[in-house]
Amino acid sequence: MLVASMLTRLLGSLLASRCYSHGMQETDEEFDARWVTYFNKQDIDAWELRKGMNTLIGYDLVPEPKILEAALRACRRLNDLASAIRILEAVKDKAGPHKEIYPYLIQELKPTLDELGISTPEELGIDKV
Repeated sequence: MLVASMLTRLLGSLLASRCYSHGMQETDEEFDARWVTYFNKQDIDAWELRKGMNTLIGYDLVPEPKILEAALRACRRLNDLASAIRILEAVKDKAGPHKEIYPYLIQELKPTLDELGISTPEELGIDKV
């Protein structure tokens, strides 16, 4: 009975105390720099690329052009055109009803896309499927 009472108190105190984050908040610039650094790793592999993009797309935001540029360059280093196209499709989907975001991103990424030889889904005609 004594053990049960102690466990009840212990569990009650654990459940009553919640873990809140009191750490410093990351600025937008730090967030962008962290992701650019992640995708700029010279030894990034295909799994890390996909994992990073899945995590990034899971956030409630549309990634900045500099992050997407780093991810597209990682795709080129890996010779993975399919992932590059998927990144562009995911960003278009992520922009959702805000129709001005995706054209802006493509405009900002166009020099990089041309340099890397990556076509947009629209240029490939796969946006109609």
